[in-house]
Amino acid sequence: MVAKKTPGTATAAKTAVPKARLAAVEPGELAVRPGEDPWTPQEVEEARAELESEQARLRAELASSEAALTGLMRDSGDGAGDDQADTGTKNITREHELALAANAREMLIQTEHALERLDAGTYGLCENCGQAIGKARMQAFPRATLCVECKQKQERRY
Repeated sequence: MVAKKTPGTATAAKTAVPKARLAAVEPGELAVRPGEDPWTPQEVEEARAELESEQARLRAELASSEAALTGLMRDSGDGAGDDQADTGTKNITREHELALAANAREMLIQTEHALERLDAGTYGLCENCGQAIGKARMQAFPRATLCVECKQKQERRY
């Protein structure tokens, strides 16, 4: 069976932001909106340090959640003598830990993607329209991949 192309795939490929520039860019060359000051080397290093700190924190949080899940899964089979309330509490605790681990994993992926974009020189470019996201937005939310306009459009679709 041959997979069909979905409509718009060809046009999306033409307008997508390139994954990496040919060469690493200097800090002042990172994308900014018109009227914004260019990125200084210190601001780029601050963004990198914040992302790397967040990456380390998320890895530790993920390891902790996975250890807790291992313990919960090991203890879940031993339900002898538990009443329905005990079983329900164990299930809720396990589901809560699963949700925390999934959230940490997703944030870690976003953080690593932001670091890759910083290295590639595409940090601060909207992955949808290719326009600058805005320096202030990137400083407030360093994992941002969409400009405000594209993010609003995305949220209205859901």
